[in-house]
Amino acid sequence: MQVSPATHRRVSIAALIALSVIIVTGAAVRLTNSGLGCDDWPNCNSEKLIDVSSAHAAIEQLNRLFTGVVAVAVIAAVLVSYIRAPRRRDLIILSWLLVAGVVANALLGAVTVWVDLHPYAVQGHLLLSLVLIAAGVALVRRAGEPDGAPRQPCVPVVDRVLVWGVALGTTLAVVTGTVVTGAGPHAGDENAVRLDVSIPTVARLHGSSVIATVIVALILARRVITLPESRVLSAGVSRWVFIALLQAVLGYTQYLTGVPEILVGLHVAGATAVSAAAAALVLDASAPQAQLPGGFGGIVETGVTTGIESSPNVTPTSQ
Repeated sequence: MQVSPATHRRVSIAALIALSVIIVTGAAVRLTNSGLGCDDWPNCNSEKLIDVSSAHAAIEQLNRLFTGVVAVAVIAAVLVSYIRAPRRRDLIILSWLLVAGVVANALLGAVTVWVDLHPYAVQGHLLLSLVLIAAGVALVRRAGEPDGAPRQPCVPVVDRVLVWGVALGTTLAVVTGTVVTGAGPHAGDENAVRLDVSIPTVARLHGSSVIATVIVALILARRVITLPESRVLSAGVSRWVFIALLQAVLGYTQYLTGVPEILVGLHVAGATAVSAAAAALVLDASAPQAQLPGGFGGIVETGVTTGIESSPNVTPTSQ
């Protein structure tokens, strides 16, 4: 039995969607104070594997059940990568990374329950989920590229440095954001401990990291507008700036309005989107190069059908 590259890519997209949704459902558990609705793992409690006798238990149970959906999705990505024609080692490795990450995050989720939602465990749970988003974006992008076409830089060195500046800045903003969350009111349970830090101070650090990263992205956007060799990054940098600015508005609004649950949930969804956009932007800085007799030819057109596709008809450069 064999499957086409298009089928493999569709399975990869499904895995990425599942990995994204579980982040939002996990945030819903925390925002409804249902983090300890099940106070054991893998059983819901000492008496029952599944318990929906209370609203908190039902919410936590639903989130755990959806983890099973995520597991099925990433396992399917691995299985399909082995029967894809032709089989590609890079896609197999990326698929296995998703499986390993989901298993690790499930175990970290168990630890989070066992330590009564300690903020460090909650932070690690979210950050690992966002790492999986980046890996999922890479899998979807690579699955849509030609077979046997190695990647080459397709923008000048300065652009690549700025792209990585945006990616690292995004990471810093997300990490500092989890610190704010760890000190804030939405712990997942009324009795969960909070980080003993000044919320205004860490919020300013988080906001400063966001502003600094946006400035780097705007410098990159200026180069994209003015330099023809940088225009391949146009869609990626525009997408990142748009999402980041929405995130900034959401962040300041939730801070000034007493962090209402709905805005916090949207902010978590935005963090997922901006992390995916940063990963896609890094991938935009290189492109697959067709293998032609006598050497490498021009970049193969792969088309633009989703927000994480590569841009067509770009020319490699190392300037």
